[in-house]
This record gives sequence, structure tokens and C-alpha cells, in this order.
Amino acid sequence: MDAVAYINPAVIGFINENLIPVRLQASDPVFGPKFKVKWTPTLLLLDAEGTEHYRTLGFYPPQELIPSLLLGMGKAKFDQPDRPAACGYFEQILADHATSTLAPEAVYLNGVSRYIETHDVKSLIGIYDRLLDDYPNSPWLTRADPYRFLKQGS
Repeated sequence: MDAVAYINPAVIGFINENLIPVRLQASDPVFGPKFKVKWTPTLLLLDAEGTEHYRTLGFYPPQELIPSLLLGMGKAKFDQPDRPAACGYFEQILADHATSTLAPEAVYLNGVSRYIETHDVKSLIGIYDRLLDDYPNSPWLTRADPYRFLKQGS
């Protein structure tokens, strides 16, 4: 990733502004086994206590790395649980990286986060509708398929 993604000015700026990067060898005797790193590159998003909230494996081009990091940041907030902050990250993916392969997952998680906060079924229906309209070939549409039945009751 040093040859492509990490040297990209947008990626450098994003990481420096939003994360505390730590780079370790997969063979590190403490952290390699602790985080079960089997292949490189493995990117982990951890919270301040060192709890893992998101993991990627393999290379990402620059245009996909930033949405991947945003997704991880959103998942960390989702887990804390700070659902409004999580929505902010998911919505940033949708606003700035709508063509990313990760955008459908952001649609799904954004809708789930909103539903958990409001208990408004329209949030779940919105997941299905948006995925059907914007990402009809996404496996996330399959996961959201049951939400289409909620339309009948609303």
C-alpha cells in the first residue's frame, strides 16, 4: 500500500486529521497474535481502549481506502453506542464516496442506526428503497429484503 494508497495526498490528509496511525510488523510477537494478524496488509480500527471495531485485509486503492476508514470509524461509533455520530460517518461515505463499493453497507448501517435511535420503521424501509434504487446488485439489498414487507404495514 506504500506504493499507491499511503502516498496519496488525500489519504495522508485524511489519516492525519482523523486517526492515530500505528504501523506494526505482522510478526510483532505481542500484537500479531493479540489481533490475529495472518496476512498483510491488515488494517485495524481500534478505540482508545484497544478494542477492535473494524478490520480490512488486502490492498485498497486510494479512492476506496478513505471510505473504508470512514466505515470503520462509523462502526466504532455504532458499537460505543453513539448512533448519531455513526450516522455522520455513514452519511459522509454516501455524500463523498457514493460510487464506492462500501456505499451500500453505509446505506444499510445508516438506516439501522436511525431505526435504533427512533424506532421509526421508515428508516428500515428507506434502507431497502435506497439500495434498490442506487445499488440493486449489492448483497446488502439481499440483507435488506425483509424490510420491503414493512411497506405493507406503514
